[in-house]
Amino acid sequence: MANRHLSRSIVLQTLFEWDFNGAKEVPLKEAAERNLKEFAPGLEDDIFVLSLLELVIKKRSVIDEIIEKAAPDWPLDKISVVDRNILRIGLTELLFGDRKQVPPKVAINEAIELAKSFGGENSGKFINGVLGAVYKEIGEPGKDEISKKKKNDEPVDKTKLPVERKGGALVYAKKGGEVYFAMVHDVFGYWTISKGGIGEGENEEEATTREVKDEIGLDVTIKEKLGENEYVASHPEQGKILKKVTYFLAESEYRELVLESSGGLDGARWFQLSEIPDLHIYNDIIPLIAKAIEIITKK
Repeated sequence: MANRHLSRSIVLQTLFEWDFNGAKEVPLKEAAERNLKEFAPGLEDDIFVLSLLELVIKKRSVIDEIIEKAAPDWPLDKISVVDRNILRIGLTELLFGDRKQVPPKVAINEAIELAKSFGGENSGKFINGVLGAVYKEIGEPGKDEISKKKKNDEPVDKTKLPVERKGGALVYAKKGGEVYFAMVHDVFGYWTISKGGIGEGENEEEATTREVKDEIGLDVTIKEKLGENEYVASHPEQGKILKKVTYFLAESEYRELVLESSGGLDGARWFQLSEIPDLHIYNDIIPLIAKAIEIITKK
């Protein structure tokens, strides 16, 4: 395990050199081998170093988009070179690594340790906040395998957390006797429901209608409420926040979806009912879709 931590530090040193020089095309393998020879002579896990380095570079563009979504208050070029590349390593292992070899919690903890060793005073907290937010978004894989020590953690008092309200709409349209759902695809690889923020004092239905229009270009009519969801998330700067999401069923005309420019979404399209079961969807969205189908088919 100690060897793997040392291997990640070599990957970080190599990425730092590459990024510091403007992320230009440089012989990364040669740089990694040089760092291995200088800082980790005799390390037997050089294959891990080179494969992780290659995967980080291969997934860099999508990883950078995820960082921008998870840390919206921190433009990528404003994050320190060290923290930026620790996030790249951590997210690569968290999202694209072999979970049998590196479980999600290990990927997060290893990135935090890199931040403590090589980053600034607040790097550990920042890295933990970003990776924790992403881990929550992807459904907390491996959560049930976490050590029982977690049972002793202090419970979170939700009443004392800042609240972020959102409204989402599962939009449907009818065309040629068929029912279609409008779904958006996020940079984590999931098809999900269009949603956006609700300001303080705003009407939930009106705000949701506006946000759907902004996100996918549809004028929708709210039909009925599908349900609510709330969960505690980690914000890189604010710490823990309580997210409250209200979901609605909404109807629209069937027309082309126009996805807004967003670091968090990379696609939007219509799906027939028969296509829904084959989609990669968040677990908490599935009951909402099932309820919507039941409502629509009864009409």
